Amino acid sequence: MTFIEYQSLTTGQKISYKIKEFFSLLPGRLHGVVAAIGKFFKNLGISIVSGAKGYASRFSKGDFATKLSYIIMGFGNFTRGQAGKGLAFLAAEVLYIVYLASFGLKWMNMFDTLGLTESVQEVDEVTGLVKSIPGDNSMLILLYGTMTILLSIVFFFVYIANTKAAYEAEQSIKAGKKNLTLKEELQDFLDGKYHITLLSLPVLLISVFTILPLVFMMLIAFTNYNAQHTPPGSLFTWVGLDTFREVFKSSEGASKSYTFVELTKWTIVWAIFATFSNYIFGMIIALMINKKSIKFKTLWRTLFVITIAVPQFVSLLLMNQILQDDGVLNVIRGYLGMAPISFFNGKAITARITVIVINMWVGVPYTILQTSGILMNIPEDLYESARIDGATPVVQFFQITLPYMLFVTTPYLIQSFVGNINNFNVIYLLTNGGPSKNANLYQAGETDLLVTWLFKLTMNSNDYNTAAAVGILVFIVCATLSLITFNMSKSSRNEEEFS
Repeated sequence: MTFIEYQSLTTGQKISYKIKEFFSLLPGRLHGVVAAIGKFFKNLGISIVSGAKGYASRFSKGDFATKLSYIIMGFGNFTRGQAGKGLAFLAAEVLYIVYLASFGLKWMNMFDTLGLTESVQEVDEVTGLVKSIPGDNSMLILLYGTMTILLSIVFFFVYIANTKAAYEAEQSIKAGKKNLTLKEELQDFLDGKYHITLLSLPVLLISVFTILPLVFMMLIAFTNYNAQHTPPGSLFTWVGLDTFREVFKSSEGASKSYTFVELTKWTIVWAIFATFSNYIFGMIIALMINKKSIKFKTLWRTLFVITIAVPQFVSLLLMNQILQDDGVLNVIRGYLGMAPISFFNGKAITARITVIVINMWVGVPYTILQTSGILMNIPEDLYESARIDGATPVVQFFQITLPYMLFVTTPYLIQSFVGNINNFNVIYLLTNGGPSKNANLYQAGETDLLVTWLFKLTMNSNDYNTAAAVGILVFIVCATLSLITFNMSKSSRNEEEFS
């Protein structure tokens, strides 16, 4: 369809066309995402092969000192005037060997089984008291084993860097150049490599407090760590993909698979309504406040945005109390001779609508702040030209304001959508997942999202492996939707300009 043909369509036809265009392009975008993933692994394979060739080439071309660096790290640098660098590599090797010998190997030897000896209770023949004889602890084996693997990966890269440094030092000497001393190296880290100095501490903290726990929790999804296998009293072991099969395979009664499907549907519905209700109503209020004919703009903006000054959990807990069956609202309705409404403990549809409406109360102010700044930066020339051409305010909104807003705020919308999929606070503090009248739901209520169900699986029934599997699936869904949506938007395809 040409641009002129598109402009001749009505608003409803344009929306229909955009929806059809989205779903028609979706297979291609999915193919693009799969192709990008395939390209990543292809490039990774090429890099590994290239690295292996470089590793072998440096060994074959290097002299005795370089070859010895493959066994004694830092030797090539130490013998070529880079004592500080050589000692640093040697210290890394010594510390790693000491760590493996004194700690790491003990846990790695049990990593494949996650322990064999369970804790037992025995009666002391002398005192007659029951004493506990500790066995293996699967949790510690998994944690320390994972930590050892990650440290080994880091050491591997340090080892490769050592071979490269030794070979480069050799080539520098052969070329008649002087290698940098330790002082010169340190000065370079305050000048040309200053970015490395600044990023070192954040990367270290992210590795310790984010990557290690993340990998550890992902590995739990491939074990049978649940209420029946809880250390230190009992062991858990690897079960492969059995946990994921349990999530997807149907069974009788309150099944995890049925719960997963139903909560996934509601989570997607919730994320759509929660995201776009906040976005649309926030934009409408911002438009009203920014109209030239409106007086006291600062006052109105302050009144709407002041809710942000109150912590969100306070607002949610207050609304929870107001809307209870015996809360303030129902008490007032009783005085007026009106029947009470069970907002959270009655029908599922009532509870779901209620949480969406309350979410607007806490979410719309943020959208007002976002959109107000953007609205004030839309070029006035666009509106002047539209008015000269006879465009009505409605036409101006759909042809200028909304496209401009979507162009600028698409990343924000994606972030909001993903954030609402994982919006724990609103659901948990308002309804705690209730009402819980569907007996087919396993450890979940009608308004539970996947993230609140995950929380209940860990806290109520100790299904840690199922919770970890659900967390992985949520991440895959969020990452896929985010990548596809962003790559299909103008924000990604035309970053330089709005048209």
